[in-house]
Amino acid sequence: MRLFKKTNIDFLGKRKYFYMLSSAMVFIGLVSMLFKGISYGIDFQGGTEIVLAFQQKIEISDMRVALAKVGLGKSEIKSYGADNNILIRTSEQAEGTGVADKIKSVVQASFPEKNFDVLKEDKIGPKIGKELRRDALYAVIWAFFAILSYIAIRFKFAYGFGAVLATVHDVLTTFGFLSLLNGLIPGLNLDISQEVIAAFLTLIGVSVNDTVIIFDRIRENEKIYRSMSLNDVMNKSLNDTLSRTIITSGTIFIVLIVLLVFGGEVNRGFAFTMAFGIITGTYSSIYIASAFVLDWNRYRIRKTATA
Repeated sequence: MRLFKKTNIDFLGKRKYFYMLSSAMVFIGLVSMLFKGISYGIDFQGGTEIVLAFQQKIEISDMRVALAKVGLGKSEIKSYGADNNILIRTSEQAEGTGVADKIKSVVQASFPEKNFDVLKEDKIGPKIGKELRRDALYAVIWAFFAILSYIAIRFKFAYGFGAVLATVHDVLTTFGFLSLLNGLIPGLNLDISQEVIAAFLTLIGVSVNDTVIIFDRIRENEKIYRSMSLNDVMNKSLNDTLSRTIITSGTIFIVLIVLLVFGGEVNRGFAFTMAFGIITGTYSSIYIASAFVLDWNRYRIRKTATA
């Protein structure tokens, strides 16, 4: 199935403008992470997290006053999806479910007329949280090295480096915009959790798969169209794979939007991260990975000519 019968788009002709766009996106994300910071979920932060579902709307300020009675007034308190769902997160530690039991007791005593159900209750020790953060970082780094090694063996080192550069761009951009948008979109919790890390690792695989398909077509066309310049061969290859790229990425994107809207609060962080990453991953396969390979080859040709 082909979405477009034949296109002749000069993808790489404007690549320098897209270099600037990508640099700006990464810069904005890094500034957000530097000044706004990164909000970790209970998985990586350590402490207790509990989600209470009330039958009526409850004010966060009233909840904070109630928790202050037991020394938990500085806890993170926010709505969780609907206005009548409250997420309470605290770094306070206690044996077993002591902190969660304390929260439920004081809420029940402070709001006797408002019944609630416990939707979620988690407790992670600070040492476990630290280990999970470290392991998540190692997982992403090893994924980068595996990609570089695989593509360098299958193609050339420049191709592998271009793929890793595009993947780093995807991760940094998505990570930065999660930091930037967290708390700005009502009903969307973008804390860094195990689900979000799973989305990043999935994103790395999907992005690299798209890049490998393009690189494979470039290699085939280099053998067929030997008289063409590398720029023309790469543009032709990108046009040849355009329908496949849009259909594959578009299908995944539609599924993620459905999951984002109807998948519930627990799945929204994963769905949003993947949906944003699919856009950047598709974009970077063309304007980061492929563009880098073209510029690297041109650099080598100039260097050889002047030697």
